[in-house]
Amino acid sequence: MSDKALRTRNELRNLAIIAHVDHGKTTLVDAMLWQSGIFRSNEQIEERVMDSIDLEREKGITIMAKNTAVNYLGVHINIVDTPGHADFGGEVERTLKIVDGVLLLVDASEGPLPQTRFVLRKALELDLPSIVVINKIDRPDSRVSEVLDEIYDLFIDLDASDNQLDFPVLYTNAKAGTCRKEINEEEQSLAPLFDQILETVSAPEYDPTEDLQVLVASLDYDDYIGRLAIGRVVNGWIKDRQKAALMRLDGSIEPVEVAGLYSYDGLNRIKIGEAGPGDIIAISGIDEIGIGETIASLENPKALPGIRVDEPTMAVVMSVNDSPLSGRDGKHLTSRKIRDRLERECLTNVSIRVEPTDSADSYQVSGRGELQLAILIEMMRREGFEISVGRPKVLTRMIDSELHEPMECLVIDCPEEYIGVVTEALGIRKGRTYNVVNHGTGRVRMEVRIPTRGLLGFRTQFLTDTRGTGIMTHVFDGYDPWQGSISHRTSGALISDRAGKATAYAIQHLQPRGDLFVLPGEDLYEGMIVGENARPQDLDVNMTKEKKLTNIRSSTGEELVHLVPPRRMSLEQSLEYIREDEMVEATPKSIRLRKRILPASKRK
Repeated sequence: MSDKALRTRNELRNLAIIAHVDHGKTTLVDAMLWQSGIFRSNEQIEERVMDSIDLEREKGITIMAKNTAVNYLGVHINIVDTPGHADFGGEVERTLKIVDGVLLLVDASEGPLPQTRFVLRKALELDLPSIVVINKIDRPDSRVSEVLDEIYDLFIDLDASDNQLDFPVLYTNAKAGTCRKEINEEEQSLAPLFDQILETVSAPEYDPTEDLQVLVASLDYDDYIGRLAIGRVVNGWIKDRQKAALMRLDGSIEPVEVAGLYSYDGLNRIKIGEAGPGDIIAISGIDEIGIGETIASLENPKALPGIRVDEPTMAVVMSVNDSPLSGRDGKHLTSRKIRDRLERECLTNVSIRVEPTDSADSYQVSGRGELQLAILIEMMRREGFEISVGRPKVLTRMIDSELHEPMECLVIDCPEEYIGVVTEALGIRKGRTYNVVNHGTGRVRMEVRIPTRGLLGFRTQFLTDTRGTGIMTHVFDGYDPWQGSISHRTSGALISDRAGKATAYAIQHLQPRGDLFVLPGEDLYEGMIVGENARPQDLDVNMTKEKKLTNIRSSTGEELVHLVPPRRMSLEQSLEYIREDEMVEATPKSIRLRKRILPASKRK
């Protein structure tokens, strides 16, 4: 079919907003929704309204790609807000398959960072037109002209064509909801941005001779409607209550019926009777459906190319919580419940893989990175699951009969005085620095290529070395031959040698041994890690010891007990911290560290 035979729907635009984490995507979508008249003037709306998951609000990041839509000058603009963290790159990859253009957002101070490169590379591979928006121009340390040069360098580095290099540039302050076409112009509303979207992003094209084809790019769930398949109508028209063919990834075809058809208007999902080419829709009534599958006509079913995402690079083993304290907090404890929950996650998250292990009580879960796996574990424990998790390990592969491991492009931004100590730490972890830029502001940016396993546990050390002033971001950067052994934690663990409750008396006497993790009164069990030893060896300690009481008064016996506050680690820090013979016990109310083998007699 020649291009001349294709038709367009000029009343539609489909756009994805892509950027590095924390560059302001969700804030910009907020401003676009407000200025399009979606909300009433007296309506109470929270900030970052698109971040609807509790974890997204707590961490300040977007985890799941979400759809919204605005109307501007009679054109319906579908907008997809995507995650900015590299670990959730699978969300970006599948989103780009259903849009016709991207809005690339870049911080006016930080400039292009690793995830900027990742998402832009995916957009250029699909030949999507780009609108570059330099955001946060109100920052006192903004460097707009230098950042624009860096963006051009990035496009050239990614082998962009001449057409792709001819991108429009806008300057915004998303928090204030203002935009300008030239940096020296007066600020105005986001109207120039909307105008540029209509001009740059092409209207959806379709072949009028083709029958129905809908590409499923995402799955959602509604308590009242059930499972929803979210996707784009590529060709043909689909109606409510229509009978169709579901074309599975394995080549099989199954007849289905569309129970409900929905479109997006602002934050609302509205029921519609019919949808045509280019529409981004949600379909209910098809329970067993997967991402990348095609809904086609019954008479002439034709499958669309599936959605391919990059392979996982890291895995953890999740197992049933078998500690002496299991069952106290959670309600989902069995391996069957854990397996069902992980299989449900695979249905909606294309970058997660679940595989059985030698044990019937444990499963290997593979993902893009430590943060993605930690988010999954955190969501599970909030749902009432109790699980034990082993140390993350990288997924290697054989290439030309040689063992290769995943590598990361790491970008570090830190004050000049800490370059030496950071470089030394990276050298130990097999990192190779290939670019150092000093912007003259007292801070230095370093670009490092480092094995993925070299980053395990590095974030905590990096923040300590830079006194909390350093910023680090990284993204997957291919495979290299095995880089050799990398040392992990050099200190040993303090391990409880019996069950009971921790006492202030015992904690006071163990404080000189190292950093402690527990408070007085906490329940302990044999094999639970209660602190970090100052020496390399593991040490079994009695943290339940109580002070012996006598009927003889002493002038020194009534001394106050002085305790140092314990070190509390988040789930991500705990996963980074543990060794091969240790595990993290995650329950709805607690995160504990433990030895894989609990009895001290069996560990020695």
